[in-house]
Amino acid sequence: SSIKTLLFLCHRRYPTVEVRAKTFNGSTHVTVPEDDAFLKALLFELRLTDQNFVEYRDTCTRLDTSPVYSVRTEGGDLWPVVAFQKSDLIYACLPLVEEALKPQPSILSISGISQGLDLLIGIQDYISPSRKNEAELSSRVGQLRNLLLQACPLGTPLQTNIRSLNSSFDDIQDFSTHSDPKQPAWRTNTYKGKPHINVCISEKVKCMQYDQRDVIDVWQVYGTVTCKCDIEGAAPNVTLSLNLPTNGSPLQDIVVHHCVTSLDSAMLMSSSIDTSDDSAFSGPYKFPFIPPSDSFDLCSYTSQVPVPPILGCYQLNEEGSQLKYSVNLKLHESIKNAFDYCEARLPFFNRGPITHLEYKVSYGQLDLSREKSLLVWVIGQKFPKSLEISLTGTVTFGPKTEETPTDIICIGNTAYVKLYFRIPDFTLTGCYVDQHSVQLFSPGKPKINSSRELISCDYYIWNSKASAPIMYKTLFT
Repeated sequence: SSIKTLLFLCHRRYPTVEVRAKTFNGSTHVTVPEDDAFLKALLFELRLTDQNFVEYRDTCTRLDTSPVYSVRTEGGDLWPVVAFQKSDLIYACLPLVEEALKPQPSILSISGISQGLDLLIGIQDYISPSRKNEAELSSRVGQLRNLLLQACPLGTPLQTNIRSLNSSFDDIQDFSTHSDPKQPAWRTNTYKGKPHINVCISEKVKCMQYDQRDVIDVWQVYGTVTCKCDIEGAAPNVTLSLNLPTNGSPLQDIVVHHCVTSLDSAMLMSSSIDTSDDSAFSGPYKFPFIPPSDSFDLCSYTSQVPVPPILGCYQLNEEGSQLKYSVNLKLHESIKNAFDYCEARLPFFNRGPITHLEYKVSYGQLDLSREKSLLVWVIGQKFPKSLEISLTGTVTFGPKTEETPTDIICIGNTAYVKLYFRIPDFTLTGCYVDQHSVQLFSPGKPKINSSRELISCDYYIWNSKASAPIMYKTLFT
C-alpha cells in the first residue's frame, strides 16, 4: 500500500564520506539532496507514493537489482541506494563506492553494498521486537542515532549487531571520554562475562593429478585461523601460538590481521615462490594481538605438503558407442581415516544423457544424477582397512539435448574426477593450537575451545588417457 503517514524519520549523514565520494567522481558527482527531497525520491522509486506506470521506473526492460536501487533526484541519479521495506518501516542507506561510477561498476564488486545491507539488517533486528508498542518503537528509533555513533563512528560499519551496543546517551558519552585511550578502533563494544577464546584452523587442499610421465602432479594447502575472543577490557592482550609436529610442513606466505601487535620477521620470510630457500621457519608461530569484538581471521597461510591426502588414477576410453571408465583411489596412510563426507564425481560433458550404466564398485555406492550426466561415487565416512578402493564400468549416451551440459575444456576424452571431502579435527600440515600456550594478560582464566578441519577445494584427477589442461602448473611452481 502507498505511504499515507510519516511517523518519524531517523537518519545520519557522514560529510567525510560525501567528500570522498566527490573525490572519486569529480564533476559527475551527484550531491545527496536534503532529507525531505531524498525521502520523496526514495518513496517514489519504491512505488510507495505513486503506483501509476512510469516509463523509466516500471518498464520491463529495466533490470531488477533490488534491494539496490537508482534513485532519481533533481541533481541526478543516486546509486547505489540499498533499501528494503519490512512491515511498516523502510530501511535505507547510500554506500560509498570507492571508484568512479561511470562506467557503472558491477554490484558484486562493491563491498560497501554488503556492508550497508548488513548494517540495515542489524538496525532492523534492533527495532523489530518493539513494533507492536508504539511508545517503545519511538524510544528505540530515538536512541538509534546515538547508537550509530558507535556502529559507524566515521561512516564505516565497525559493528552491525546494534543490540549489543550501549543504549543510553550517557553510556556513550562515558564510552567516548573516559575509556582507555589505548583502546583500538576495532574494539567497538566492551564484553562483560567470563572470558572465552574460540580458535578454528581450517585448511583447504587444492590438487591436480595427471598420472602422466611428462606432467607433474601439483597440490598445495591454504589455511585460515579464525578467532572469536570474548574478553573483558578495553584493550586485552592475547598471545596465541600455532605449533607443528616434528614432521609437520612449515607455514609459508603468512598474512596476519592488523590487530597483531608484533611478529617474528622469520615468519614472514618463508615464501612458496622461493623454492630454493631451505631455511623455512617451522615454528612455533606466535601471534600477540588485541582482538576485535567479533569473529576475525587472525592469519592465513600456504604450505607445500609432501603428498596429497588421496592419490588417484582415472582412465577413460571410448569403445564404439560406449565409454569405459576406471577410477582407483588410495588414502595416504598418514591421513586420518575419519571423514564427515567423502565422494567422487564423474561428470560427462558435451554428450547426451546416460541411457545405460554398468559398474563394479569395491567400496561405497554409485548414484546417477537426476540430469543423467553425472556419476556420484559416495565413499562415505571411512576408507576400508586396505585404504584402496576402485570403480570400473561403462556408460552409454543418448542423443544431445538443449539441457546437455557443455564444457570447452573437456572435449572428447579429456575428463576428470573431482573429489569432495572434509576431515574434522585434522590438518594436513599438522598445525594445531596448544591450549596451554594461549596467554591472556587480563584477569580471569579463559575457557579455550580449538578445532581443526581439512576440506577439499578444486581437487581434480584427470583422465590419464587423454591430454589435460596444465594451466594451474604456473601457480604452484
